[in-house]
Amino acid sequence: MKKLLVLLALAAPLAFNPAFAKTEQQSKMGSCNKEAGDKKGDERRAFMKECLSKKADARKTQQEKMKTCNADAKGKKGDERKAFMKECLKKD
Repeated sequence: MKKLLVLLALAAPLAFNPAFAKTEQQSKMGSCNKEAGDKKGDERRAFMKECLSKKADARKTQQEKMKTCNADAKGKKGDERKAFMKECLKKD
């Protein structure tokens, strides 16, 4: 048990270290990579260049989408609200 506590105490600072957090560029690279799909060669290079050069502000984060959709859904309840939120969150 003591070994486990010592191990956890040593590992905790690493887990919360900002150096190990995903950077904005890494996040962008991941999402652009997914969007690139099956593109190959020059087509993929061109797509990635354009995607990575886009401003971060241009793409809404999921949290921003939720905030906007929640505000727009005021007054809706039940199934009507669920359907609205589903459609709203799909939009870019």
